[in-house]
Amino acid sequence: MTATSAGALLLCRAGPGSVRPVARLLPERMLLVPAGAGWSVLVPEGKPWRKAGREDHRGTPAAGDPPDEGSAEPVDRVVGGWATALAVGSTWPVLALWWDGDRSGYTLAAGFRRPAGYTWLADGTPAAEEEAMRTSAARLGLDPVLDVQALEALTRPDPEADADARLRGLLAVLARAGVALPPGLTPGEPADRLRSAAGAHPEAEQVERAGRRDAVRMGLDAVESGSPGPRVLGPRARAVATAQVATGLPLALWGVRRRSGGWVTAGLILLVQGVLRLAHNRIRGADGGGGSSGG
Repeated sequence: MTATSAGALLLCRAGPGSVRPVARLLPERMLLVPAGAGWSVLVPEGKPWRKAGREDHRGTPAAGDPPDEGSAEPVDRVVGGWATALAVGSTWPVLALWWDGDRSGYTLAAGFRRPAGYTWLADGTPAAEEEAMRTSAARLGLDPVLDVQALEALTRPDPEADADARLRGLLAVLARAGVALPPGLTPGEPADRLRSAAGAHPEAEQVERAGRRDAVRMGLDAVESGSPGPRVLGPRARAVATAQVATGLPLALWGVRRRSGGWVTAGLILLVQGVLRLAHNRIRGADGGGGSSGG
């Protein structure tokens, strides 16, 4: 993989106003553009996979590659971490589309559920389980018959469809759910061209990474307002918060071991939100709101 062959898009099932504050928690500057009714797309401004080197079958740098200079995360792992970070900090799903010259695919993140995804080799050969398509359709709220049939067709051999064509087929199905990517944001295009196309959109806006204080404040606002879930207090809130902490800490540590900024961010968002939710529940409970729950 080279810097010019890799690219990625983050499709969010929410308008720019909802995506903007959550996207500021990511460790990368993004361009935010509307992508149809109820959809937005985030285009990375940088290329964290720029120095990608050879990897062994376990996804770790191969012997002889310098640990920092000659190797980096594959694009699918980078954007998978970003999608997870966005999804755990919101109420809407995030679909990361990615390609690197050798493969193309997507990763779907939705809340605390395990991400689903699919991969095709460069020539379009399916390289994942068909069940992933049905799972993705259900989480995106697609038609369980017509849309699922169209998605399952993408998992069957087709000598005339390469990996980029498979992603275009996926977008054609999503178009029925309102997705309309702006001109130039096309699977297979290198990151530089994607960035230029996004920047040319009249409604494009740059999303800067939030500082630590802003990140904590946004987390507090999210807990106070009840997002990313319903506003609850008492045992239900404690259970949600405990799950966030229990999931966030090992996820962040795993990201550190894999040198994955996206997964570190996802883990830290979960951890911070869990701690803040526990504190919020304790304070509100002391004010007389404990033991109750709301819709």
